[in-house]
Amino acid sequence: MQHVTIEPKLISTVADVTPTVLAAMSRTSDPRLKQIMDSMVRHLHAFIIETQPTEEEFEQGLRWIAALGHHTNESNNEVVLAADVVGASTLIDLINNDGMQGETMSALLGPFYRGQAPDCARGDCIARSKTPGLALYFKGRVTGVDGKPIEDAKLDVWQASPVGLYENQDTGQDDFNLRGVFRTDANGSFHFTSVKPAGYPVPVDGPVGDLLQAQQRHPMRPAHIHFIVSAPGHKTLVTQIFSDTHDALATDVVFGAKTQIIGDFVEHTEPHGDYPDAPLPFYTCEYQFKLVEGEPSYPVPPISGKKS
Repeated sequence: MQHVTIEPKLISTVADVTPTVLAAMSRTSDPRLKQIMDSMVRHLHAFIIETQPTEEEFEQGLRWIAALGHHTNESNNEVVLAADVVGASTLIDLINNDGMQGETMSALLGPFYRGQAPDCARGDCIARSKTPGLALYFKGRVTGVDGKPIEDAKLDVWQASPVGLYENQDTGQDDFNLRGVFRTDANGSFHFTSVKPAGYPVPVDGPVGDLLQAQQRHPMRPAHIHFIVSAPGHKTLVTQIFSDTHDALATDVVFGAKTQIIGDFVEHTEPHGDYPDAPLPFYTCEYQFKLVEGEPSYPVPPISGKKS
């Protein structure tokens, strides 16, 4: 890349700032970094010029950004939550995963994926401690977009308790409650037992909560179960399977719900031959995950531990 030498100049007016900053960054050797930072500076400066913040508003904004870091720890990632509630995470998701090749639609990872959940046998229950809620029997298959089964695909599963907390937020739940890793059989099939998910509020005790209150927005997420589905030779799928009312789905505080990943959670009020030991009433859900061919990868967990 050929570099153009630009004589530095002193800034005198608003119009001088953006070109001077771009000139200072012009020797960036990484072309992608240069593209991103040049665009970021142009858009950020244009935003400032458009909104004309006062010095007090600017300082308040900086304090809010700093508070995101102060409220991020091993059991809560406020930075990821902030990206979620302003729609940035969903934009990134849709740009990189449009679902146009027949694969299952993705959904944002969220701030509560821990990683390192215990390996489970097919059919195991991921409720590791006494957990309120109705029993859920979830089963399905993992296939390619051509419908051919994928054997030994990995499904990393996690969900919030029906009381509205992930286990890392709640000292009353056992470690890794409602988290587990499953593998498919030769037919691409898997099944596990859990409790029916419920909607819950995102954390509101930090700067994100302050923002939602100022915007008069509710903090609720619709009921869902998280999945990371991966297999060699296939692009890793990060998604959520939803179960809730239309209003709850349409007003998801992090804009993550999509029509294509709404599950059919069926209530059973009478005994069922396939589930002879199920306590009444109980729920079932079946879902087929379709993976597109590609290079597998795995997300870095936003959090690492449990609230103490």
